[in-house]
Amino acid sequence: MTANISRPPYDRTTLKVRLFHIGFGAFAKAHTSVFHDEMLRQTDSDWGMAVARLNSGESGLTALDEADHLFAVGEMSDGDLDLRQVGAVIKTLHPNRDGIEALIAQIADPDLQVITLTITEKGYCLAREVLDLENPGIAADLENPSAPKSAIGLLVEGLYRRKEAGLPGLTVLSCDNLPSNGKLCRTAVLEFAGHRDPDLKTWIADTCRFPCSMVDRITPAMTEDSFKKLEVTLGAPDPNGILCEPFRQWVIEDNFAGAKPHWDLAGASFVDDVEPFEDIKLRMLNGSHSFLAYLGALAGKETIADCMADPVFKSAAHKLMMSEQAPSLTIPAGFDIEDYAGMLIDRYSNRALHHKTTQIAADGSQKLPQRILAPVRSHLDAGKPWPLAALAIAGWMHYCRGVSEAGTKLPVNDPHADRIAELASGSDDDGYVLNMMLLAGIFGSDLPANPSFVGLVTGAYETLKTDGVNKALAACL
Repeated sequence: MTANISRPPYDRTTLKVRLFHIGFGAFAKAHTSVFHDEMLRQTDSDWGMAVARLNSGESGLTALDEADHLFAVGEMSDGDLDLRQVGAVIKTLHPNRDGIEALIAQIADPDLQVITLTITEKGYCLAREVLDLENPGIAADLENPSAPKSAIGLLVEGLYRRKEAGLPGLTVLSCDNLPSNGKLCRTAVLEFAGHRDPDLKTWIADTCRFPCSMVDRITPAMTEDSFKKLEVTLGAPDPNGILCEPFRQWVIEDNFAGAKPHWDLAGASFVDDVEPFEDIKLRMLNGSHSFLAYLGALAGKETIADCMADPVFKSAAHKLMMSEQAPSLTIPAGFDIEDYAGMLIDRYSNRALHHKTTQIAADGSQKLPQRILAPVRSHLDAGKPWPLAALAIAGWMHYCRGVSEAGTKLPVNDPHADRIAELASGSDDDGYVLNMMLLAGIFGSDLPANPSFVGLVTGAYETLKTDGVNKALAACL
């Protein structure tokens, strides 16, 4: 293995906290902080980062303090490991260690310009795209807004302090892998603020901005082997380090309340409308990822790279992208979708990532609607075929029975896990397929009532059961 280590060349003592990242986990280390670090390398900016976690992760932040906030990000490509030492972070905060008041004060700091978020979908506390007032965290924060426990409550209290101090509003930028993430964040914040104080809601709506963004970088979960690889390369342990793929992408709606970081110098794109790029990623990348995860796991393939080593899987994934996913998209001018598909195949083939199919297979009920079912609906409306998407849906249903073709146990991690287990314990026939379609919030009311949809998925399910994954895929090529 070869390694190149790039250390921050800028003077970290001149940095001020102008960016506050809430939810500082593995992806934020590998993505947002790397873009910011690269920006600092390209400019004489004083934009330092404060980072926080709200629940777990207190010890990790303390370890980051002890390392002078420096950590390594390793970009893995087959036998190579390129290491970057990220120096953008200058401060950490955790409510259990520092008190929630310290986090509120950070939002109210006059130097602050932008808040970035990776708090996962559940952190926005939404139900059907409106604020869930029955969420225990939201209910508690509305009862006691000056001591918030939720991310939304924290944001609103911090913005309230800015309003009272006569400070300008902020840009609140979601970096979570959600369509229209900025709009969802704005909805949660404004609805919470409206329940507190209508004048506060108006002030936030007038002075703050909530741009959408699309993020992309494969960041597998760190393992003992991952940390060992970092230690061998660095010559010392780095408990804060992270490994990821070389590719990174950030598309950001150009809608800021005040100063805008020059992330474009680090490769980010500022655009008028993020939605087409979101759809491309969700359907081409995420859709094919789920396709490979369920069918690959069933066929005994441990990683996505293992799938790519099988010519049938590799060809099927590319055909799914170009024949079924791409035709359902609105492609931005100048965007080469064929090149994008080829780049995805190359990324999937990176054996250094060891991105497990069972890891990607988690939470399928939450992923299928946008990744697979949305393009299927467009094909149904247009009367066009979608045989590979049918295998993906049927593959998910087979995967949910918890056993691979070879009899190996498969983990079923899903919000509907209890009901899925109940269905999977019954008969393995057309009734099981239909009952899976009737799970709340996944297929809607239209698809289970569509004979063409039910027939194709049921047929694909039976084909997988009788012929196996490889033969079923080969028949589609």
